[in-house]
Amino acid sequence: MGLKRCRLRDSVQRKLLEFFVAEVTARTAADLMDIQVNTAALFYRKIRLIIAEQLEAEASDFSGEIELDESYFGGIRKGKRGRGAAGKVPVFGILKRGGKVYTQIIKRADTATLLPIIRRKVRPDSIIYTDGWKGYNALRVSEFKHYRINHSKLFAQGRNHINGIENYWNQAKRILRKYNGIPEKKFYWFLKETEFRFNYGSHKEQLKTLKLWCNL
Repeated sequence: MGLKRCRLRDSVQRKLLEFFVAEVTARTAADLMDIQVNTAALFYRKIRLIIAEQLEAEASDFSGEIELDESYFGGIRKGKRGRGAAGKVPVFGILKRGGKVYTQIIKRADTATLLPIIRRKVRPDSIIYTDGWKGYNALRVSEFKHYRINHSKLFAQGRNHINGIENYWNQAKRILRKYNGIPEKKFYWFLKETEFRFNYGSHKEQLKTLKLWCNL
């Protein structure tokens, strides 16, 4: 794919890429490199576009042991939290244990929304773990093996838990917190950044992958 219409010298691009992987903000990277903030911000934006396109292109069916959950990002902090929280962006997540995560922004966390995504992304006969949310009720009579954990009583019972996807949510929110608020229309690109960082583990692997995707 490579970076499109980027006039920066390759050495500058590589340095900015290193800062991006290290989770240095565009403003700080610009200050350290003595370049315009808009220049660094535009470069970061192009990186996120590449990440999103590559993740969508490589997305494959999930099989084996799968964890499902939703989380809510942004918006106001006062008032109701969690499901139904005002002003927040709902995101549905699918995680293969020992593997990758896939995320999708949704309008609501009901069965009519979640089940088609699950059937599109998860292979039949997979073992699915969820919490007790009613949006997963239809999984009891579906083509999947479904186990639920009641979070009002406990968070894990042997292999019955969703600790993996909850770990991803915590990591994603930690990454996004430093941006001090993200406009909703740009949220998708930042969400895919967190997905990439989770799926590609170490900074070394992330940098190697991005250099390949950007032809640097």
